[in-house]
Amino acid sequence: MNPAPHDLGAAARLQQVRLRIAQAARAAGRDPAAVRLLAVSKTFGAEAVAEMAACGQTEFGENYVQEAVAKIDALRSRWPALCWHYIGPLQSNKTRDVAERFDWVHSLDRLDLAQRLSAQRPAERAADVLAPLQVCLQVNVSGEASKRGVAPQQLPALAQQVARLPGLRLRGLMCIPAPAAELAAQREPFARLRELQRQLAQSGLALDTLSMGMSADLEAAILEGATIVRVGSALFGPRAAR
Repeated sequence: MNPAPHDLGAAARLQQVRLRIAQAARAAGRDPAAVRLLAVSKTFGAEAVAEMAACGQTEFGENYVQEAVAKIDALRSRWPALCWHYIGPLQSNKTRDVAERFDWVHSLDRLDLAQRLSAQRPAERAADVLAPLQVCLQVNVSGEASKRGVAPQQLPALAQQVARLPGLRLRGLMCIPAPAAELAAQREPFARLRELQRQLAQSGLALDTLSMGMSADLEAAILEGATIVRVGSALFGPRAAR
């Protein structure tokens, strides 16, 4: 039986998650290097991120804009090469901070938000030319009323519109399906997202990213083609309630 995440040091937790990713990728007949680990550091402080960065983790996901901005600013001088992904609900009054501070957005689900990000993405920052903001469209694959995300039938039109916006690069799709205990049930929504990606490719949008899978279901996601898995509790331990 594996120790609980909070009983291990940062290096051991990271190694344990990377081993899970590698084993799942090999079981799927895939190269483990094709699956990127996104460490979801929401609610954990800058020092927890720094500890994980010191172990070799470079990509971090955040859900809350103000909290994330404080961490990004606190860590920029020590860890300038960290890659920051925004994965939480996107609000119109927060798009400027996201456009200016983040490298990726996974939770885009409306054209007006995409247009704001496009307009607010700075061409330059401190004389360094910024790359386009890398974006994924969040899809409500389970059809849950409580979940955010574009409906599958509305995805093609939104994808075509977002792909034309300057300052953004549409990379792929993201989902947060309903929890399921069995592997087969976990795989179903991930398979639906992969099929939606295939359909977009047929329409001329060759996307390279499937952001899907978290601590409890990353194996199922990798079996269905995940290229980014978003892992929080298995790396940082249980979160305090907000």
